[in-house]
Amino acid sequence: MIKNQWYIVLSSKEVKKGELIGVTRFGEKLALWRDAAGKVHCISDICCHRGASISHGRILSNGERVMCPFHGFEYDSTGRVRVIPANGRNTPVPENFKVKAYHTYELADFIWIWYGDGEPANPPTYFEDITGDLSYSEFKEVWNVHYSRAIENQLDVVHVPFVHYNTIGRGNRTVVDGPIVKWFGDTMFYFYVFNRVDDGRPARKPEEIGLNEKSQVYLEFKFPNMWQNHIDEKIRVTAAFVPIDDEHTMIYLRFYIGFTKVRFLDKFIALMGMPFNRKILHQDKRVVETQIPKKSELRMGENLIPGDAPILEYRKKREALKNS
Repeated sequence: MIKNQWYIVLSSKEVKKGELIGVTRFGEKLALWRDAAGKVHCISDICCHRGASISHGRILSNGERVMCPFHGFEYDSTGRVRVIPANGRNTPVPENFKVKAYHTYELADFIWIWYGDGEPANPPTYFEDITGDLSYSEFKEVWNVHYSRAIENQLDVVHVPFVHYNTIGRGNRTVVDGPIVKWFGDTMFYFYVFNRVDDGRPARKPEEIGLNEKSQVYLEFKFPNMWQNHIDEKIRVTAAFVPIDDEHTMIYLRFYIGFTKVRFLDKFIALMGMPFNRKILHQDKRVVETQIPKKSELRMGENLIPGDAPILEYRKKREALKNS
């Protein structure tokens, strides 16, 4: 994992008031809940006493504490045990009775976790050009791959006419000119795709493509786990690639629409378009789950081609961030 990053881990609707839930993220068992004010809290889901699942317990004190179901240990949002019932409620609890707690943030109807050391310097940011006038539909599913492989699939401009031959890859545009990759800041890049039918000319290099040829359609990736297909100012597809463990990834796919400016109508249009997006994602899943190894690295015995430029850029930056 890349440390000291804000990761999307859940959709906001999955953590409801009054419910204590358990999930696996980053290969770790986590317990999450909302307090009376609606703020999300997250601590390790492994009780420091006998290793029971805290998320199978219940919420106490208007959400200020949660109770392990095994022996009634009460935890606050910092992961400290405040009460050990067997010792008496007024007996001080030793400082070593605690579990890890995570900083959380809620933005764009997602729950984010700070995976790192110390206090985060800044809150997370979503895609700045996705504003409140866009409505969305959403679905999620698990892929049996490391999250890096799932991300790289969405950076892969070469696979489209083969994997998606009867959907978005119609037309047999197999030659990949470029692609052009453009960085914005240290952790976000755009890439522009120029696929065409093979007419005998070799693929052009990025420097041979004029900027005036760039389409309004482009793709964007933000570290550590967000991707956007900017189809139009009023049409977007986004994905959050949430690390479960080394061999499983939860993908949250959203289809954003802003045609009518009437929220319920745009929401309905987005909902109607989701089966097509789901079909495309399933075409990807069928192939990506066969890749070996399940996790990608900067150097791993592959023979990359110029069309893999976005993937190589991702790998180089991911390696630098992991080692920073």
